[in-house]
Amino acid sequence: MAFLLLIEDDNSVRTALEMGLSRQGHRVVTAATGEDGLKLLGEQRPDLIVLDLALPGINGFEVCRRIRRTDQLPIILLTASSDDIDVVVGLESGADDYVVKPVNGRVLDARIRAVMRRGEREASDSASFGSLVIDRAAMTVTKSGEDLQLTPTELRLLLELSRRPGQALSRQQLLRLVWEHDYLGDSRLVDACVQRLRAKVEDVPSSPTLIRTVRGVGYRLDTPS
Repeated sequence: MAFLLLIEDDNSVRTALEMGLSRQGHRVVTAATGEDGLKLLGEQRPDLIVLDLALPGINGFEVCRRIRRTDQLPIILLTASSDDIDVVVGLESGADDYVVKPVNGRVLDARIRAVMRRGEREASDSASFGSLVIDRAAMTVTKSGEDLQLTPTELRLLLELSRRPGQALSRQQLLRLVWEHDYLGDSRLVDACVQRLRAKVEDVPSSPTLIRTVRGVGYRLDTPS
C-alpha cells in the first residue's frame, strides 16, 4: 500500500477521495492548496502525489514543476476535462499519469498501483547504449558515469525500450507495457514522457541519437554508431 499526498481544493472531492483511497488500504494526507501541499511535502515524504490542476494560488502545473526541480516522486494529475492543452502541459511539467474528473475511485487506485509497480526491481542484468548504462537490478541509469534522476515512469519506459534495442514499439504497445492501459487517445502520455526522457539521456535532445522516432509507428532505442 502507498503513502499518498492528495492536493485538492474542493472539500467534497478531497474528502471522498481520502475516504475511498483509505478504504483501498492507502495512507493519505491531504492539502487544500498548492502552498500547503508543498509545505507538507517538505515535512513528510509520500510515495506518490495526487495533484489537482485547478488549485487556487499556485496551480497544479506550477506545483508539479516545483516538485520536479528537486524530486522524482510519482505524480498523478486530476483534471476537470481531457482537454489536450491542460493534459499535455501537465505531462510536460513532469506528471506520470492523469485521471479525468469526476474521479472513479477504483480507476485512480488502479493508476496508483500501476505507477508504484514501475519502480519494482527486475532481474540482475544491465545494458549499455554508448555512455548510457541501465542497471536493471539496481534500477539505476548512468550517463558517462553520472547518475540520472528519472521518475519511475521514465525509468520504466527506458527499460521497456532497452529490452528490444533497434525494434520500433508503437505508442499503444508502450502504453500497455508502461502505463498498463492502451487507450490510443492517451498516446500523449508516451510522447510527453519520451520528451522528458530525451532531455535527460540525449546529448542533444532536439537531435536524438538514442530514442528515435519511427514515423507512423512510435519509438525505438538505438545503440549509437
